[in-house]
Amino acid sequence: MSRDLLDRIDQRTRLAGHNRLALLLFRLGSRQLFGVNVFKVQEVIPRPPLFTLPQLPPAFSGAADVRGRTVPVLDLARAVGHASTPGAPEPPYLVVTEFNRTVQGFLVSGVERIVNIAVEDIHPPPDLGGDCHYLTGVTRFQGELIQLLDVESVLAESSPRANEASGVQRLDIAADIPREVLVVDDSRVARNQIRQLLDQLGLGATLLSDGRQALEHLQQMAESGQPPTQRYAMVISDIEMPAMDGYTLTTEIRRAPALRGLHVLLHTSLSGVFNHAMVERVGADDFVPKYSERELASRIEARVQALQRARAA
Repeated sequence: MSRDLLDRIDQRTRLAGHNRLALLLFRLGSRQLFGVNVFKVQEVIPRPPLFTLPQLPPAFSGAADVRGRTVPVLDLARAVGHASTPGAPEPPYLVVTEFNRTVQGFLVSGVERIVNIAVEDIHPPPDLGGDCHYLTGVTRFQGELIQLLDVESVLAESSPRANEASGVQRLDIAADIPREVLVVDDSRVARNQIRQLLDQLGLGATLLSDGRQALEHLQQMAESGQPPTQRYAMVISDIEMPAMDGYTLTTEIRRAPALRGLHVLLHTSLSGVFNHAMVERVGADDFVPKYSERELASRIEARVQALQRARAA
């Protein structure tokens, strides 16, 4: 594993907003190549010693001491049901990731390189059931198939948590206020989480899995004479998606006269100053790191209240 591979991670952040996706390529006990968004990767290290913690969910292999921090560790191949070769050695690498405000490590069999892929070259995964529900897309690099793993879904299913939105109150929404939200996210888990939250708030949801689908949907509405601002109170969009990322989707919405009035909240598993700067650059109205139901609920409520004040005025 070359140190140069890790040093290049920061350089790849320059790709954001240019409709390209930087991927760390790795293998899970076989020749099959997988990819994960490099923005979610902190570092890749040789497998450290693991120790047990009583509070860890059963799916975890243990925890590791990484630079003085206790990091829960998941065997990624086992978590996604990927068959291992009998007698194969334990995965020798640990990919340390940070997303959804948590840090965790994934054991993998081999780490290849970092590549950047045009998002239009990333296609929906085949609907074959089994571990395919963990995929957000497929693509090719130098003729080899790459499967993009939805690590958010893997982590959510391996470490289920109580729904913190259970105390969210249903909103009192005036009759002339749009009661639906357009949700755009390539993660099945994230879409379901947001839909459940909107249900509790008394709002409907249209769920789409990438920015291009969302843009085409909004354009078709406008062309048919139905202003999207009359149907949708807001758009909640992920940033890192195949086909079209959230930054590009927001830019296209702001460019179109029939769409630019839409309120866009970008919702991503990646936090930090960089994302806030990009949010301002592309003209999004708000930004919330994943995943806090209460924080997202408060932003949705604030948007509905702003609409009601505007209508009253």
